[in-house]
Formats: sequence, C-alpha cells, structure tokens
Amino acid sequence: METGAITPYIDVAQIVLYLFWAFFAGLIYYLVRENHREGYPMDSRRPDGSRGPKITGWPVPEPKTYKLANGHEVLAPDFARPDGSYQAEPSHAWAGAPLEPVGDPLLAGVGPGAWAARADVPDVTADGRVKIVPLRSDSSHGVARQDVDPRGLPVFGKDGRVAGQVTEMWVDRSEMLFRFMEIQLPDAHTVLVPMPFCRIKKDGVTVGALLASQFAKVPTTRKPDEVTLLEEEKISAYYGAGLLYATADIQEPLF
Repeated sequence: METGAITPYIDVAQIVLYLFWAFFAGLIYYLVRENHREGYPMDSRRPDGSRGPKITGWPVPEPKTYKLANGHEVLAPDFARPDGSYQAEPSHAWAGAPLEPVGDPLLAGVGPGAWAARADVPDVTADGRVKIVPLRSDSSHGVARQDVDPRGLPVFGKDGRVAGQVTEMWVDRSEMLFRFMEIQLPDAHTVLVPMPFCRIKKDGVTVGALLASQFAKVPTTRKPDEVTLLEEEKISAYYGAGLLYATADIQEPLF
C-alpha cells in the first residue's frame, strides 16, 4: 500500500476530505439558523386583515439571551415581541400582495417609510455619553472653516418653497460627523432632518424628499437635546417615505 493508505481503498487524504465535507455541512446548518434570529418570527397578515401563524421550528433557532453593555438583556428571536405598527392594506386579495398605505402615506410605516421598533433610548458612546447631540450641548465640535455653515440658511422643500430655517447641527460624537440638521418651521416648532437628505449650498439647503408643507408632520423628539434610537428610525422613515409618496406622480412610470 502507498504511504498514508489505511486500506487499499481508504487513505488519510480521503478521510480528511470527508471530515471537511461534514464540517462544511455543519457550518451551513449553523449559519442558516443564526441568520434567522433577526427578523423572525415572521407574523404575516392575511388579505382579510387577520394575522397568520408565527413561524417556529426549522430554520428558526431556539431563543438565546444576549447581555448588553448597559445591563439590559435581549432575547433573539423573541416570540412574544409586539407586532409592528403600520397603516396599510394588501393591494390584491392574495397572500403576499404588496401593501398600499392607508391614510397619510408618509406616516403609514410601509415601503420606504417602514421603520423598526428599536429601543426608545439614546445611543451612547463607549464612555457612556449620549452619542448624537446638538452643537449647543458640546462646544468641542463645530463646522469646518472650509465648509458652508448652514445655520441661519433657509430650507427649501421639493417644491422650491421655504419650509423653515436651519437653527442647529447635531453631531455624532463617536464618528465625528453630523447626523441631523435642526430646522425651525414657521410655527416656531423644530424638527430634525437626516443629513443624507440635505443638499447644502451657500444660499440655502434643499431637502428633495418632502414638500415644504409636509415638514410640519415630521416626528419629533421627546427631549430638545436628545434623540432616541426609535426616534431616529421614525424620523428617517418619514423622509424615506417622501421619496415615493410626497407627490402622486412619483409613483408613476417615467414613460
């Protein structure tokens, strides 16, 4: 027999190959199960509006408890979690039909306006400080001298009308970048707009996701100098919904 052969038909290389196959199959099994910890159990809505059964069993794994740095514990998957909040109905009478928003599409919570039920607490830095704050709360940050400082500039909506005026910038103290722009509306109340939706020029800021009149319904924060993870979700979702639902013609084909 040749070197490494155990019998005339089996050798060490063949055994190693079979072990690799077994390991790889086990790895796929593990990854498929772990991939179903987030977003499950799925709770589908039937065309008549009733709820379908939650998906359990393969490939959904058994719940695991994760201990967070702040002392809280999170169960994943959490079979008792509340259902999401949205106002929509199926566009057709068959399972899996697309959902069409009901009422104000910017607040319906579906499509580009969908949001996740994140924790209703502010995100924090590694040393436990609130992560995203306005510049008035942290004087160690500011706008670079070579950039346009948008504070005091008018804000224009998709329709070219003035929606309000920039009053403050909100900085991410961990990433050293601006996350939100604070805008004061004509009725004196303020709202936040995520920076990716803003186009800053010397003569003003344009937010192409919303009409000027639609800024009034942007979800607000409980505290003037803090934004929670859940509030971030809802604010971003409102502007995201505007990209499709701000006007009826956006949803129509180009040609």
